[in-house]
Amino acid sequence: MSKGIVLEDNEPQLFGHPKGLFYLFFAELWERFSFYGMRALLMLYMVNEIFQALAERDAASAAVYASYGSLVYASTVIGGRVSDKILGMRSSIFLGGILMSLGHFVLVIEHDIAFFLALACIVVGNGFFKPNISTFVGSLYKDGDRRKDSGFTIFYMGINIGGFAAPLICGWLGQTYGWHYGFGLAGIGMLAGLIFFWSGIKKNVFGERGLPPSVAIYEKKVVGVPQKVLIPLLAFLSVPVVAYMLSAYQDLGGEGSFFEDQNIVNVLFKAIGIGVLVFMTYIIFKANSSERKKLIMAVLITFFMTMFWGFHELSGSVITLFADRNVDLDGIMNASQTNSLNSLVIIVLSIPISLLWAYLSKRNLNPRTPYKFGFGLLLAGLSFYILSISGASADENGMVPFAYLFIMYVVISIGELFMSPVGLSKITDLSPKRIVTFMMGIWFLSSAFAFQIVGFISEELAVESTDKNVGGLETLAVYTNGFDLIAKYALGAGLIVLLFSPLMKKLMGKVH
Repeated sequence: MSKGIVLEDNEPQLFGHPKGLFYLFFAELWERFSFYGMRALLMLYMVNEIFQALAERDAASAAVYASYGSLVYASTVIGGRVSDKILGMRSSIFLGGILMSLGHFVLVIEHDIAFFLALACIVVGNGFFKPNISTFVGSLYKDGDRRKDSGFTIFYMGINIGGFAAPLICGWLGQTYGWHYGFGLAGIGMLAGLIFFWSGIKKNVFGERGLPPSVAIYEKKVVGVPQKVLIPLLAFLSVPVVAYMLSAYQDLGGEGSFFEDQNIVNVLFKAIGIGVLVFMTYIIFKANSSERKKLIMAVLITFFMTMFWGFHELSGSVITLFADRNVDLDGIMNASQTNSLNSLVIIVLSIPISLLWAYLSKRNLNPRTPYKFGFGLLLAGLSFYILSISGASADENGMVPFAYLFIMYVVISIGELFMSPVGLSKITDLSPKRIVTFMMGIWFLSSAFAFQIVGFISEELAVESTDKNVGGLETLAVYTNGFDLIAKYALGAGLIVLLFSPLMKKLMGKVH
């Protein structure tokens, strides 16, 4: 549809979609550019700069990376709730974007305290930005609008374009000219996203969408301060608290104690996990028979997705270190840039795989959700098996061909396409309407708990050395043996899911 065409509700349209979609597309593209650009550098930066003097620098970096990842995703539950009740989507996106921009720019400062404050700004900012930008896209379409799915496909493409370009550009800058150039560009990317969003508001492409749900609540004073001011104030005040949690990466207790191998964030998420399980047990017990079966299946789907993300998110930690120390990248890309491979595969294969599901559906051959999840976990296992056998092709310096890493990313990305888009939609289908928001919060928490798995595995595969150039034959066996063990767990989980898929189909009822 041409630029000037307007539908009956007098909303400006572009290419057959609300014009606001494309402002949100570029806002999210640049936000993801900033997020993934920073993430591509983060583990290498910690290992080579922040913790360079420690023999246990890999383990320390792994602990901070896991805590950061867990808090980044958990913050979306709080930020989404505050937006729904008080701020509205527009104010939340601006608040989150400002905090994230500040965080990226503070990373440019070469100081340990600045480093943890920067990560904390990104954690808090992401909590306000991430859940609201996606919700804003949905608000552009009326219920039953057939364009909604394709609109989200366009939006999802923006996410992956940002995720693909950022590691290539920020990774090149960071490892060629200095880490802080890469972090600085990530900050500029975040500001660019905010500018696109602001320009959309100025041009009124969003209409009345995204405003506070209640002006009275927005303006309501608490301890003498309007909530529209109090919430941003509390957000900024929470940054030092989160920074302290990230900096307290050491174990709380010694060997043999209850808190052995546990830091503050580990303990926090174990408490949250226990609380969620207790509350879910109560909800399932109180539900009727039909709801109970579907809720049990929703919990299982969330558990399987947590496991998959726990393996997948190793790409930013252990796999990046493996690429740096044991993959022959000469003349191809540097280690941080390898983080772009996942998004590249998603961009290339997302449409073909969606067309595959449509083709199979027409012939009543589209696999039910449990089978897709089982195959997704099998593909995750296969991807790590590919890395585990790469050592057999290593040269005399312990460097393996790049092809192994590339094929690994292709395989695990296909597994992601089997599970992630499917799982999100099925959670809404399986959850009773009265608790669907709560269940979506649990679904997003799965990524937060996945980083606890990432932390555990990364610490198990940590290499003890203060040598910046450690690698080759010194580290090859550590990684390949670890990848072999991960492959066995993932393959075993996939086989178990496939084995019990007939039973899980019954739990799902008519939900496909």
